[in-house]
Amino acid sequence: MKALVTGSSGFVGTYLKEELQSNGYETAGMDIKGSEIKGDLSDVKGVMELLKEVSPDVIFHLAGQASVGESWKDFKKTIDINVGCTLNLLDAARYACGDAKILLVGSSDQYGRVAMEDCPIKESHELHPASPYAVSKMAQEQLALLYQKAYGLDILLTRSFNHTGPGQRTGFAVPDFASQIVRIERGEKPVIYVGNLSAKRDICDVRDVVRAYRLLAQKGRAGEVYNVGSGQAYSLEDILASLISLSGLEIRVEKDAEKCRPVDLPVIQSDIGKLKSETGFVLKYSILDTLKDTLDYWRSK
Repeated sequence: MKALVTGSSGFVGTYLKEELQSNGYETAGMDIKGSEIKGDLSDVKGVMELLKEVSPDVIFHLAGQASVGESWKDFKKTIDINVGCTLNLLDAARYACGDAKILLVGSSDQYGRVAMEDCPIKESHELHPASPYAVSKMAQEQLALLYQKAYGLDILLTRSFNHTGPGQRTGFAVPDFASQIVRIERGEKPVIYVGNLSAKRDICDVRDVVRAYRLLAQKGRAGEVYNVGSGQAYSLEDILASLISLSGLEIRVEKDAEKCRPVDLPVIQSDIGKLKSETGFVLKYSILDTLKDTLDYWRSK
């Protein structure tokens, strides 16, 4: 099997290529920078030529603008990347490799604000996106489902919940916490600055997430949407406390208003029953495994 991974130089793309290669796939990575194939998804003709050349059996579409915070700063750019570039990929795939399976990665942010009694969230839950990023991912999903029905493309979709691990850049909660703790360990700063710690998030290890993607490519059904997550919700306060405990230091924590989002969701927790029943997926990494490995990663930098 030959796989093409868009956004292959990114955090998740790097892990996905390793996961695929260790399970017998021949992989080609496409990215706007730092990849074995440099490609710009805004250039539909270039994408079509690339797909004809690679002739993939499966396409994993990871490329996109993935930061909720950044989406508030530049809504148009987020839409252009997450919707426009996905449209180009689907158009190119339709003509260049119409038999390829396509896995499009969406986001749990598409669900928006969910009441506690509705958690864990099933795929059937209504979508109420509460950020520009979430709107862009919902539009991407609807566009893909339209292409699947209209043109018979073998497309399946995920709504992926928060995932983290060694190598994730700052700008996300766990690497932000871990990198600040390491700076404190080195004596560079005395305080850790945080945003809203009361929010509860379903946090999954990136190594479990990419395994779920591989299993979905093998066993998932066209036109279906799958939650990908841990099935557990952790408060960011508990996540930070666990990281501080792993450091063994007394650390002062202060709130930074700039780290708080205009709209924040109180709780996000996945129901991954569909993923488990159709693929046999099971978690291999505990939250403490993930936090320890992430802290060690930042210590090594």
